[in-house]
Amino acid sequence: MPCPYIFIVQRAAMTSQANEILNTVARELHVSEEDLVKQGVRSVLERQLREIKAEIFVITGRYGVSSVEEMEARYQDGTLEEADSWRDLQRLDHLEHQRDRLLQLLEAVA
Repeated sequence: MPCPYIFIVQRAAMTSQANEILNTVARELHVSEEDLVKQGVRSVLERQLREIKAEIFVITGRYGVSSVEEMEARYQDGTLEEADSWRDLQRLDHLEHQRDRLLQLLEAVA
């Protein structure tokens, strides 16, 4: 079993290197390190949100619905065959939860 001390030293080295990069970029861009971190986190969250929204768009467009609730309603009224679409329903539900969580995180970063 590897020595835990090695992992601690590696982690410290990574943190030191990340801090150096952060400091260098912040100085070069004339922004604070805190603003640079916030902008970076916001950028990552926005990119992931765009990807999730695109996948939601594909699934909802495939079935002519706007949400999981509407897809479930179409199952209930018999206008959508569950056998052919249940995996997409599960995926859409998961994506909508991810989208909502990313939106919460974006609000927290703002």
